[in-house]
Amino acid sequence: MQTPAVRTPTGMFVPDLRHPVHSFGARVLDFDRQVALMAVINRTPDSFYDAGATFALDAAIEASLTAVAEGADWIDIGGAPFAPGSPVSAREEAARIVPVIAAVRKVSDVIISADTFLPAVADAALAAGANVINDTTGLRNPGLAAVVAAAGAHLVITHSLAEPRTVYPRPTYDDVARDVTEFLLRKVDEAVALGISEDRILLDPGHDLNKNTLHSLEITRRFSEIASLGFPTLAAVSNKDFIGETLNRPKRERTEGSLAAAVICILGGARVVRMHDVAASRAAINLTEAVFGWRQPAYLRHNMGSINEPAAP
Repeated sequence: MQTPAVRTPTGMFVPDLRHPVHSFGARVLDFDRQVALMAVINRTPDSFYDAGATFALDAAIEASLTAVAEGADWIDIGGAPFAPGSPVSAREEAARIVPVIAAVRKVSDVIISADTFLPAVADAALAAGANVINDTTGLRNPGLAAVVAAAGAHLVITHSLAEPRTVYPRPTYDDVARDVTEFLLRKVDEAVALGISEDRILLDPGHDLNKNTLHSLEITRRFSEIASLGFPTLAAVSNKDFIGETLNRPKRERTEGSLAAAVICILGGARVVRMHDVAASRAAINLTEAVFGWRQPAYLRHNMGSINEPAAP
């Protein structure tokens, strides 16, 4: 059952979260008053966006720490793409992400998620210091929930239809927002039954995952329907194909569209945004939070004194 929510005079949708405050190790997020910025780190040679730029261990660690310095609250580290392709073994996937998690955790209390759907990889990632398992398969493997529950970790449940790394041609929905919402509700019930407490569950409607551009645009427009389920909801919109097809832009020219999509989702109740350009995303989130009244401006000078001093350059 969806929880009540209100739309404020600013136009923002405020979901009535069942558990607004979440603790991720040393970090505490109050999703009633803030939006978390999740940075993307892929240790894959064929990643969707960066084509292997952070596949080398040193490059992945450096990119993670740079993201933290630029304002990321959260680092999402993946070692196997969702997209169709050859399977990556649990051993190989763990070898890719665990050293990065361990290295980042050694020097930072940033929230770390492992983007995986394999229980063995999740177990190794949590042991290395991850706080969250980001499962793009919608809890297809119940064993994953058992690992998360045993560790007392958080779980991101994402809507998708295909088996991992397989083709799912021409996906169709009766009503994409309704179908995604009903799927996520079923998966929440399943996760709770498998031992994960509600205060450790986040949801992701899965932009572009077994969805065409029209589906992803509709999910963006109707994001409040997913957010109204009462769980902190993640918008993974950065540089996705629905942005490229809408704007006719290649992957490297989708930053503006990605920022627009992220802000639209925040207005619809998103409380985590998964982005590649951390510095630009941090600025967009900070300004949005200031408009909502959740954050004070960095300084006040313009028209604040007896002389109309110009703002600092």
